[in-house]
Amino acid sequence: MPEAILQRNLALELVRVTEAAAIAAARWMGRGDKDAADGAAVDAMRFALSSIDMDGTVIIGEGEKDEAPMLYIGEKIGNSLPPQTDVAVDPIDGTRLTALGLPNAISVIAVSEAGSMYFPPKIVYMDKIAVGPEAAGVIDIEAPPAENLRRVARAQNCEIEDLSVVVLDRPRHEELIKQIRQTGARIKLIPDGDVAGAITCFMNERTGLDVMMGVGGAPEAVLAAAAAKCLRGQIECKLWPRSEQEIRDALEAGLPEADLKRVFTSDDLIRSNDVYFAATGVTDGEMLKGVHFYGHGASTNSIVMRSRTGTIRRMEVEHHWQKTPYELTGKGG
Repeated sequence: MPEAILQRNLALELVRVTEAAAIAAARWMGRGDKDAADGAAVDAMRFALSSIDMDGTVIIGEGEKDEAPMLYIGEKIGNSLPPQTDVAVDPIDGTRLTALGLPNAISVIAVSEAGSMYFPPKIVYMDKIAVGPEAAGVIDIEAPPAENLRRVARAQNCEIEDLSVVVLDRPRHEELIKQIRQTGARIKLIPDGDVAGAITCFMNERTGLDVMMGVGGAPEAVLAAAAAKCLRGQIECKLWPRSEQEIRDALEAGLPEADLKRVFTSDDLIRSNDVYFAATGVTDGEMLKGVHFYGHGASTNSIVMRSRTGTIRRMEVEHHWQKTPYELTGKGG
């Protein structure tokens, strides 16, 4: 584990970053152009990050440098002042949700000590299971879904039929969905929004969603792990390569062969006890309201957390254009 401790609470500075990205993205809500929405969010997030006092490196970002001109993996962000940090960003978790005007799109950032975040090169997906605080410590990703649901129900002092399971609506989950239904548990199928899906389970007392299961993005697993460490939830993951070629590419890029069979916990994905997490709603959802525009400004809803102190802040903010830098208003789309 890195020795340095982040002395300054970065969380309240980071929420300005997700607010900027969410406002820019929300301008494209329902307009059917997910690339334009994502591009606007990336530009706004990068501009806001440039003023943050930190010497950050993007570990989880928009992709390789050649594929993503901004917020690419390995990019240096912040104004180069201490502390040194690892940074995970998703300017829009749910670009398609935004483009179609669907619920639960959010803008997300997580920051931890330098050298603490895990990134699996060339592996796009992970198999995951995530639960809230009451069931933390009882799940096992290598156990069948029915066994995990029995354990969660026991931990939460309820029946399996009382549980709600979040699953990405994908053909690859046909068998998983069948097994969950056989237990009697309820299912909430989500079209996208892997990070938000996990967080709603970490906050199950508020959302009524108890477990997330299934295969989703590997980068999103790291962001979800950051939220888990702040909300006392649990996530377990295993790499889910799609082909032998993907395995070969990952090994050539430096992935240890043992990682292909390894079970990753939150502490494996982020090897730090000092993690900052901020998320702002783009569209309305169970966890956060989205951006609402009015005559001369907009309102945003965010959650801001720090694992070291256990602090969780929920923020509703009004932004007035005449007092907001033009680059952060989301205009110009």
